[in-house]
Amino acid sequence: MKLDRVIAVRNNKTIYRDGDLCIKVFDENYSKADVLNEALNQARIEETGLSIPKILEVTMVDGKWAIVSEYIKGKTLAQLMEENPEKKDEYLEMLVDLQLTVHSKTSPLLNKLKDKMNRKISASELDATTRYDLHTRLEGMPKHNKVCHGDFNPSNIIIAEDGTPFILDWSHATQGNASADVARTYLLFCLNKDEETAKKYLDLFCKKSDTAKQYVQKWMPIVAASQSVKGNAEEREFLLSWVNVVDYE
Repeated sequence: MKLDRVIAVRNNKTIYRDGDLCIKVFDENYSKADVLNEALNQARIEETGLSIPKILEVTMVDGKWAIVSEYIKGKTLAQLMEENPEKKDEYLEMLVDLQLTVHSKTSPLLNKLKDKMNRKISASELDATTRYDLHTRLEGMPKHNKVCHGDFNPSNIIIAEDGTPFILDWSHATQGNASADVARTYLLFCLNKDEETAKKYLDLFCKKSDTAKQYVQKWMPIVAASQSVKGNAEEREFLLSWVNVVDYE
């Protein structure tokens, strides 16, 4: 494998291309369990029949863990939105349709969304009273078992040269309530300082899925709290401001 073409640099990982291969190399201090869990998530999602790059191997490169999968040639939905602003609504509709397809799948061996969120809320810097309130709210939410991507946004969707959309990055995949996944995508648009698209996205999703907007909004504080564990200080401050948007009865 030749690691001379860097296609992306993320926190704790670098992604390379070598011909038809995409090689995601993790930093030396990255958790082995997290790498293996990501590979396992991807393999499980492949079995659902969703259009994703196939995983080819998990290996070590210069003492670092790496996941090798198919390289998909094309442009991300985020790039297309930027290059063709007049088509943004069309692309947003494609995003929502793809997310609905993801939520139509089940994968019984994936980790449970509620378990992950409970762990994250416990690890957050919120005070005990707020954590208790969020845990209680989370437990009160309807239990579903739909596939949830966990980081569903236009930069994680590649439109191949033949027009086929591929969904990337399944490291956060869980099974649970689709509205939590939607709340996460909404907050990602907001974090990207694009409130207008966030609102359009939420309206469109709720209309297409016949979901009450208030129901998704009930997930916002819970999702924001669980996401506040990672990210920089500015992101944390933004997410924690959502935690306080709480309709105390």
